[in-house]
Amino acid sequence: MSESLLAPAGTGLQDVLATQPHAVVERDGVRYTLLGTAHVSQASVDAVRDAVGSGAFDAVAVELDPQRLQALTDPDALARLDLIQVIRSGKTALFAANLALAAYQRRLAEQLGIEPGAELKRAVLEARERDLPVHLIDREVGLTFKRASSKLGFWGRAKLGVGLISGLFAADEVGEEEIEKLKQGDMLESSFGEFAAESPELYETVIAERDRYMAARLRESHGDAREVLAVVGAGHLQGLARHLREDTEDPVAQRTALEQVTTKSKVPWVMIVITSLIIAGIAWGFWKGGAAMGADLLLQWVLFTGGLAALGCLLAGGHPFSIITAAVVAPLKPFRPGVPTGALSALVEVHRRKPAYGDFMALRDDAQTLKGWYRNRVARVVLNFMLTNIGTGIGVWLAGFRIASKLVG
Repeated sequence: MSESLLAPAGTGLQDVLATQPHAVVERDGVRYTLLGTAHVSQASVDAVRDAVGSGAFDAVAVELDPQRLQALTDPDALARLDLIQVIRSGKTALFAANLALAAYQRRLAEQLGIEPGAELKRAVLEARERDLPVHLIDREVGLTFKRASSKLGFWGRAKLGVGLISGLFAADEVGEEEIEKLKQGDMLESSFGEFAAESPELYETVIAERDRYMAARLRESHGDAREVLAVVGAGHLQGLARHLREDTEDPVAQRTALEQVTTKSKVPWVMIVITSLIIAGIAWGFWKGGAAMGADLLLQWVLFTGGLAALGCLLAGGHPFSIITAAVVAPLKPFRPGVPTGALSALVEVHRRKPAYGDFMALRDDAQTLKGWYRNRVARVVLNFMLTNIGTGIGVWLAGFRIASKLVG
């Protein structure tokens, strides 16, 4: 195995590589030309077009997963989304994170006049025109988010969630410093903002793990190809080249390990403790202070949890039936762990205000402004989910504190 900066023979290829960051790694009879690109650069788009068109390669690999490729090449994909299934399968939070990423990319596109990831899309289209095999070597965004979340503590996940939510509503232009970092970095890393730089766990999952993952996918998927062009963000170039050159683990086993998400205990200890304390507190109130005190504690629990959940739904512009649903089911939260109040409220919202085709098609544009979130029925369902859950969480803690203070007092 060896690494070189010499370009393989091909018409015009040496001229392309002379002006672009790249590395060439030879391994197991295959020569991998790694072309580092900037996700917001027309020069990168042109370089990719010329490299694929040089005739030097018999396969093309790109830093994409099937979902992101579909988003780039199929603008009607969102219109086919089953929003009810997204909610029922517990993927609403991931859908919201993807909306944040899409909104960030759209802001960049409008500001710079080029679609982020255009060079990756160009690589796929050019390869398809020439009947070259296309390999999608990046890990699915959902897996990356899940693995990142599993490595962060409670406050880390909360900070990550706040960062993503703030990204949903940001309307200001992306700063020049951030754009320059993006040209040498990674789209997912940039979408997390400063938190990525401050969190070693997040950096490991978003950047370093994906370098290993893409190296394994290249080794696993090259097939009969002997000259492979891999188009990746410049921030991955050095790490990918190193792992492609040095890793000795079986690529399938390595990929499988990097796709696994740490399974949390199925026993909801936190909710069991909260439930036990609430039941014990209210029971103690009935025993110590009689029916009046017990009823008062029970009423405060219902008012705090149900009232704040309903308030969150109201702030999201929820349908009256959605608000009622939030108010009714929130007090039962400790007794149904794993089923967010926001999910039930969002399901009612979908049924009462069914999103139209135009809502899905306008989703990426509407997600850029606060007004658009309230205008778009798909976005408003996501907003309903988030704000109802936030209200429920605040209500649980406030009610617990109130009950404890009553008993101590």
